Amino acid sequence: MRVVIDGALIGSQADLHRVLAGPLDFGPYYGHNLDALWDRLSRDIERPVKIVWENAEVSRDRMGDEAFEAIASVLIRAAEEGEPNAPDERLTVRFT
Repeated sequence: MRVVIDGALIGSQADLHRVLAGPLDFGPYYGHNLDALWDRLSRDIERPVKIVWENAEVSRDRMGDEAFEAIASVLIRAAEEGEPNAPDERLTVRFT
């Protein structure tokens, strides 16, 4: 699965959670916070998944560095955790 995030539409953490929750099927009980995002990305989603955050700098400008880095670090950490897995069992993240 490939999920594309249009950074021009992301101005808050809440926006990002909404964009990811649907395509990744986080379910109705998803907590819409960074801990819940980590739980879903590290354990619950079916792989392979490629997340591409286009216009990431636009999101950073709109959200602020601290909020953007908090989300980006969760995405990157979840991807790094799966690096030892076979390619068809990985989560990958790319910022453009």
